[in-house]
Amino acid sequence: MKFNAILCGCGAMSKGWLRAIVSTPSLAEAITIVGLVDLNRATAENLAKEFGLQDAVIGADLGEVIATTKADLVFDVVIPAARFGVVSTALKAGCHVLSEKPMATSLAEGAALIDLAAETGRVHAIIQNRRFISGVRRMRRFVEEGAIGELTGIHCDFFLGPHFGGFREEMDNVLLLDMAIHTFDAARFVAGKTPLSVYCVEKNPVGSWYKHGASAHALFEFSDDVVFSYRGSWCAEGKRTSWESQWRLTGSKGMLTWDGEEHFEASVAGDEPGLLHGFTPIEVPSPEHDEETHGHASVIASFIEAVKTGKRPETESRDNIRSLAMVLGAIESAKSGRRIEISA
Repeated sequence: MKFNAILCGCGAMSKGWLRAIVSTPSLAEAITIVGLVDLNRATAENLAKEFGLQDAVIGADLGEVIATTKADLVFDVVIPAARFGVVSTALKAGCHVLSEKPMATSLAEGAALIDLAAETGRVHAIIQNRRFISGVRRMRRFVEEGAIGELTGIHCDFFLGPHFGGFREEMDNVLLLDMAIHTFDAARFVAGKTPLSVYCVEKNPVGSWYKHGASAHALFEFSDDVVFSYRGSWCAEGKRTSWESQWRLTGSKGMLTWDGEEHFEASVAGDEPGLLHGFTPIEVPSPEHDEETHGHASVIASFIEAVKTGKRPETESRDNIRSLAMVLGAIESAKSGRRIEISA
């Protein structure tokens, strides 16, 4: 089964999507990019030239390009403020949609898109690519297998100083909206729990080159008394953490640490006498399914499988709205100075 797709939003982020498709034989065979949509025609034309998409229809109006190409799918890579209009247009035109994160700029918009997807009978999913990497899948399997007993806490540090330029440096709540959602979503996935509340402090530190919100510290309560803490900055110069954050998982019998790259350590209590009982190292198994560890390619493959079979994709909007609720709850807490209940 082959699908005609439109890529809406042809900026730098779109290249990650296209590279995943062209470098994965099963996706390259299943997907033909028939349209490119961007407000800046030159941007779309340059992308077409770079990826050999000269036959694609180029335009600024998504509805018109859908009508011209009779596309089946829309890949939504626009800025968050434009997302609701793009996804609504695509769903109403009969297209299945895979969107960049965040899925909407408000819970009301997110709920409306979920309802519209149900009404039109189309798949609407979000490309939370960072939960589809080996490290996150290993942590999820480790927790599920109970190696350190019952999970009690997840603690993440994220400190980098990228100089993007462009729209990010003009965004409000830039760290929480554009990057922390990856860690929040991954923590929710690893824990397998429901987010219940959050208290957050958000700052734009001295020396920040962002307009707003380049640093955030958030404490979440999950169901079953699991706590998730996040400390992050996008204007932290010096030796950085991984883009995937540094992780520590605590359980009733032991703990696991992951540096966000290749290094895992896990241990349970030892048998030393006295105040501290020491520790006994244990193995961290590989991911159970390798096909779930290829980032963008794995999310797109999951989306295509859902379109083919009707099976609900892991990152469908009905689930992903909980990750959006974590982000918006953290922003509300930072603005109000209060602990915020999360409901989604």
